[in-house]
Amino acid sequence: MQSPLFAFNDQQTQERWSLQNKQMLRVALGGHDDILARRGSMIAYQGLVEFDAEYQSRGQAHSRSRTGEGLDLMRCHGQGTVYLANLAQHIHVMDVDHEGLTVDGSYVLAMDSSLHQEVIAVDSLYGISGSGKYQLNITGQGKVALMTSGMPLLMRVTPDTYVNCDADAIVAWSTGLRVQLQAQTHSSGVWRRRGSTGEGWELSFMGSGFVLVQPSELLPPQNARIGSGIAAQYGMGQQGARGQNQGNVWS
Repeated sequence: MQSPLFAFNDQQTQERWSLQNKQMLRVALGGHDDILARRGSMIAYQGLVEFDAEYQSRGQAHSRSRTGEGLDLMRCHGQGTVYLANLAQHIHVMDVDHEGLTVDGSYVLAMDSSLHQEVIAVDSLYGISGSGKYQLNITGQGKVALMTSGMPLLMRVTPDTYVNCDADAIVAWSTGLRVQLQAQTHSSGVWRRRGSTGEGWELSFMGSGFVLVQPSELLPPQNARIGSGIAAQYGMGQQGARGQNQGNVWS
């Protein structure tokens, strides 16, 4: 049998975390190095690999219900190779070190089980109650795989060069950066978008580190429900990311 498909063979590598292609993650498990992955993100595996739902503590469950931020994870363990993907999103592997990583949980595909995660709040420049946005702070030593809609842009932040980003396009940033959520408007119009420009809330970053943005202002349609009509199949309408994130200050 012959076909161009045979050009897409398993990519052999000695690296534990690697990309099979831009939209597929390959992780080698050695029996003692579990990973945590987004539930349902396994597309294939080889060897003796098992998948278990990751337990959420009472504090984590309370934080999730209060903020809406958090991760639905499964634990992948055993000996073999597991392949992960989600909605054909572009995948990027990052090393987390002492700097830490702050990220929207919607963009996390997988991480080393040794990493610690907690929910933090980004406060509004105007100090308006309820206008902050919750994010996930990941600390420790290990790797995390992030997803973006298309190829992202990594911007360096220095004490002399601060960066402003559309709050709907931001994916992640160095935890050590100082962050302000703001709108380029006067206080009386803080709840309105900027006239007819279509631009709304933005994040301002100061300090030393990096900011990762994607060429899209829409979250991936994680909550699309197959079988609820054509809109649901494509993550549109009330079944899609926008419909499932009503009231989110970033929108």
